[in-house]
Amino acid sequence: MAEALLTIESIDLKPARQVPAARKRVYIETYGCQMNVSDSEIMAGALGQAGYAETPDARLADVILVNTCAIRENAEERVIARLSQLNGYKLRRPEVVLGVCGCMSKHLSEKLVDRAPYVDLVVGPDSYRRLPDLIGRLSGEPALDVRLDRGETYVGVDPVRRQGVNAWVTVERGCDRFCTFCIVPYVRGRERCVPAAEVARQAQGLAEEGYREVTLLGQTVNAYRDGEVDFAGLLRRLCRIDGIERIRFTSPHPSEFTPGLIETMAEEPKVCKHVHLPVQSGSDRILTAMRRDYTSGKYLGLVDRIRAAMPGVALTTDIIVGFPGESEEDFRATVDLMARVRYDSAFTFIYSPRAGTAAYRELADDIPYDVKRGRLEAVVALQERVSLEINRSLIGQAARVLAEGESKRSREQFHGKTEGFKTAVFPRGAVRPNTFVDVRVTDATSHTLFGEVVA
Repeated sequence: MAEALLTIESIDLKPARQVPAARKRVYIETYGCQMNVSDSEIMAGALGQAGYAETPDARLADVILVNTCAIRENAEERVIARLSQLNGYKLRRPEVVLGVCGCMSKHLSEKLVDRAPYVDLVVGPDSYRRLPDLIGRLSGEPALDVRLDRGETYVGVDPVRRQGVNAWVTVERGCDRFCTFCIVPYVRGRERCVPAAEVARQAQGLAEEGYREVTLLGQTVNAYRDGEVDFAGLLRRLCRIDGIERIRFTSPHPSEFTPGLIETMAEEPKVCKHVHLPVQSGSDRILTAMRRDYTSGKYLGLVDRIRAAMPGVALTTDIIVGFPGESEEDFRATVDLMARVRYDSAFTFIYSPRAGTAAYRELADDIPYDVKRGRLEAVVALQERVSLEINRSLIGQAARVLAEGESKRSREQFHGKTEGFKTAVFPRGAVRPNTFVDVRVTDATSHTLFGEVVA
């Protein structure tokens, strides 16, 4: 998946309701990617079924859970620092349960307990269904449950969704790819898919709740298989659900992008014409070392086929610079590929070794940090220039925008997303959240479109 910036957010709740005093309250704080957000919603659902009430305020919680990410190098230190802060609530109320969940729990396990001995609970990504029982059985010693379960897809656990206009729906868990730089298969386990009927049930329920847009999640989401239903078939099935007007997905793998998927995206108006297509490097030598299972030529051929089928499609990507052994020639190949493709935007990262990965075990981290930093600055500068050119080319055109709410900078402006996943800002007027409006673009930066609502 696109591991963008390390984020932190708590579960947004619907307006507070009266909760019986006997019901315990749980606060969940989330670090990481969209999959982590979706997992927090699953945790809230499992605990809700057991009678827990959610609270957006850690000070009021009987159970505090920190859902963690193991992807970025500095994630561990940030989480340990945050746990130390949250421990302040336990010092005032010793009965408070403090738990660590998610990828870091699986990756570090007992090391977490050593560094944060006040933690009561360490739970991995496949153990959320057991959270109520684990909490109920605490007896003074930290409880660890980080077992991976190839059968766990959380069927029957209805997530507690965050407020907003888009709902995350996890359709595939784990990964079988084992890219050499990636820790995901080791902390999330092997690939397994949520049954198509369950995905459709969730999407139908979301439509009935008023959601207009869903995003399908998976570590390699387009590898989805459920018997006779592949990912293209799943998309077509969801397109038949009344009320859902936009369908997105992230993140696909280039090697799993079939002709049938391209055809489905082109034919189905509900499927957004936006593809996040991680390339990681433009060098065939580095792609082989990364175990990415495609060449730059195959990747560019796929880009050409996608654009031929969907003119104007928005393309975004992930780029890693400074991978072990990356020469100036290898780096130049990445820059050349970026210039050739002209992405709408890109998540760019400096390679950092992650303990447990094949690259960590087998490859020396031999690129000096200042070289890595210089390469990152170069690709960021290129992408900023290209993004600005693409966005400015849209000035004068009208874009369909799903309004999300007030802009961060002004209560008089709203923001929302175009079909191509571009942020648009426009006068609030009489626009309501979760409605579609046509916005004529009047100005643009490399990250944002500005416009006026078309009557």
